[in-house]
Amino acid sequence: MTVTAAFFYLFSCTAVASAFMVITARNPVHSVLFLILTFVNSAGLFLLLGAEFLALILVIVYVGAVAVLFLFVVMMLDVDFSELRQGFLKYLPVSVLIGVIFLIELILVVSAWVVDPAMITGGTAAHAVAGGVTNTEALGQVLYTEYVYFFQAAGLILLVAMIGAIVLTHRERLYVKRQNISEQVARDQSVVEVRKVPFRKGV
Repeated sequence: MTVTAAFFYLFSCTAVASAFMVITARNPVHSVLFLILTFVNSAGLFLLLGAEFLALILVIVYVGAVAVLFLFVVMMLDVDFSELRQGFLKYLPVSVLIGVIFLIELILVVSAWVVDPAMITGGTAAHAVAGGVTNTEALGQVLYTEYVYFFQAAGLILLVAMIGAIVLTHRERLYVKRQNISEQVARDQSVVEVRKVPFRKGV
């Protein structure tokens, strides 16, 4: 067994095990941590395939932003998951049916899977750096030459969506309290009242 094969089995087995723990862990914080572990091992698999750009994007975007955001949301909102699980038995037959359908689809896909002999003989990373061009450089050349207009159009769409979200958030609405920082800074300390709020109760 080569070093590449050993790392492949290490990353793949760890990714599958951690993905299974994501859906079986009782603590939601542990589920998010196992999700981060799954992303990291998937990034290792992308590195073995010579796709270092996808590996970095997976770590930076998903682990650094999405998964950490999930973790903070779960830890700060203090969601009562016991109440969310009360209707579990009600939707169990439908979920089992959907799971069986997905399992059949996976079996059909895996049974009809054919591996290209050129990938086995030539190596996985050798195709990514063919001609001395790395994966990131080849992606940049294609993205900023052949698909530059589509790339700019996607950027404009995201810009319009961001401006729209800001406008909808800051529009004037009646009976909605808004924060005024200057009034808060200028407020006298005598009108400020400190209250001790009980756990899981309002003021």
